[in-house]
Amino acid sequence: MRIDIITDTFAPDINGVAMTLGRLSQGLIQSGHRVTVICSGEKPTSSTSISAIPLPGYKEVRIGLPGPFKLRKRWMKKRPDVIYVATESPLGVSAVSVACGLGIPVTTGFHTNFHEYMEQYKLKALQPAAMSYLRHIHRRAHATMAPSQEVIDMLQREGIEHAHLLGRGVDTQLFSPSHRDEKLRAAWGAGEGSPVYLVVGRVAAEKNIPLAMRAFEQLHATQPQARFVVVGDGPLRESWQKTQPWVHFAGMQRNEDLARHYASADVLLFPSETETFGNVVLEGMASGLIVIAYDYAAAAHHIQHQKNGLKAPKGHESAWLELALSSSDQQFLAPLRESARQTSLPLSWDHIVGRFEAILAQSARTRQPMFDHQGKRRKPEKFSCRTVFISDVHLGTPECKADEVVSFLKHLQCETLVLNGDIIDGWALRRGTRWQNRHSRVIRTILKKMEKEGTAVIYLRGNHDDILERFLPLSFGSMRIVKEYIHFSPDGKRYLVIHGDGFDSVATNHRWLAMLGAFGYDSLLAINRVYNKWRSLMGKDYYSVSKAIKSKVKSAVSFVDQYEVQLQKLAHQRECQGIICGHIHTPADKQMDEIHYLNSGDWVESLSAIIEHHDGRMELITYQEFMHRIAGEMENKMIALAEMEEILE
Repeated sequence: MRIDIITDTFAPDINGVAMTLGRLSQGLIQSGHRVTVICSGEKPTSSTSISAIPLPGYKEVRIGLPGPFKLRKRWMKKRPDVIYVATESPLGVSAVSVACGLGIPVTTGFHTNFHEYMEQYKLKALQPAAMSYLRHIHRRAHATMAPSQEVIDMLQREGIEHAHLLGRGVDTQLFSPSHRDEKLRAAWGAGEGSPVYLVVGRVAAEKNIPLAMRAFEQLHATQPQARFVVVGDGPLRESWQKTQPWVHFAGMQRNEDLARHYASADVLLFPSETETFGNVVLEGMASGLIVIAYDYAAAAHHIQHQKNGLKAPKGHESAWLELALSSSDQQFLAPLRESARQTSLPLSWDHIVGRFEAILAQSARTRQPMFDHQGKRRKPEKFSCRTVFISDVHLGTPECKADEVVSFLKHLQCETLVLNGDIIDGWALRRGTRWQNRHSRVIRTILKKMEKEGTAVIYLRGNHDDILERFLPLSFGSMRIVKEYIHFSPDGKRYLVIHGDGFDSVATNHRWLAMLGAFGYDSLLAINRVYNKWRSLMGKDYYSVSKAIKSKVKSAVSFVDQYEVQLQKLAHQRECQGIICGHIHTPADKQMDEIHYLNSGDWVESLSAIIEHHDGRMELITYQEFMHRIAGEMENKMIALAEMEEILE
């Protein structure tokens, strides 16, 4: 396979994500795959670099800037079979968007609990927004890989159902008690019987360093001969060095030097509560240390309390501190060190790489070929149906979902498209709202369907585009503009199609009041738009204020009920078996006595339409349901195609 890995961190960076990606990429290369690492910043070990900026207040962490044009150009020229986005930075977001647009399968990795870091930096109020951002990225992937079952469960609670467990391994030849260095211990001031307590990781708030320092202070008071070492760097290092001069800060260590520091210590203190896994737990166990950690992530899976390590319930600081103080009896705990080493021996990276390779291969099977057998660019599959009814698009207003209308129309092929009124909002345009390019795209998409696909278009005037009244009936090629329309289903049923404003007494008899009401409704939608942006940041779902008002105000409910009854009577008078309307922005599909009542809703809030299948079955469907169905059908076809190709090979 040709695999592209997109990340903000890679070797020579020293952190769990960079180390994991190095192991995974090297393992894939050894298996014969072509791997390209696209990394932010200048990295000698990456194949391609993207611009990056340092995280404010945390210069060790660099954030990749969006690179859509560079990525698109690269993937159009060298199309990968699958991509793996390891970090959720703007670079990662742009990679997911470009890949989805080109039909390249996307997999993602959940390596870091960034949303939990917010509390450590006194930004707890932003946690819902951070989680919403992460959901937006990972829901677009074919598969999301996480290192522990605890993270898998969290992702599934957040609606990311395609989460897969991808554990971590450890190099037991590199991390081994055999690398114990007495000269290094002597440099720390540790004698033969002096215990050395070690902390490895970023010296930062999210690693719960203050708790480790409290443990150091209490151990220092009870064990004057003990020595304390911190391996790593970060924003808190300078302040801790000033307040705890008796602690040795070793800074960043790599490869064999890091292994010597592990093996030359006796106890590894791991106080972090924000890990997705915690590679240092396995490295410490492989080095033969007594690891003291919280009971979650790597510790939950690999440490058996008082058998090969010590662990406290997550969040119980006093219990963790008590375990740290109890580790002073080195002779009593010596058997745990040997057990820890034995536990780590079977945890090779080969198994992890194999699991990673299998998930990537499964995702790659959903790929959609860019070109057909004649070398022409392959067009996306379309949903075929007989007729589509949409209404109340309100082009010309800020609240119009024009982009979604275009996407909906581009993904379907129909014999007839019925535009059932209020497609263009003339009232809003007269008030001075601005016509935007996205509104023009809807018109161009409809014209292209007429020209390229031979779609017949029936345009019924509504009250917001009532200027068409003076020209009716009117025809332009395969487009007819009419006031009402009789639709015949394949089984001979007659459906009366009208916009429905004639049964709204306000719209018919008090036009000025209707226009005032339209202005009030648009204002309410503008407020609703701002309110829902705030809800989105807080990780909450869309909420329609107008629908809530309609459902609770008796007069509004009564109006809708009366409206439906009157249209039912009209269909009966016209000797029709059904009626299809719009106007009131309330999608519906119900049988009212012998009349089938259908309301296509709107493309301001409901984003709904009516589809007539080739067998005559009518279906009310929302945009979200439709796109989900399209994605599912496309994935099934690609899997079937890949299976057929394997059989033929």
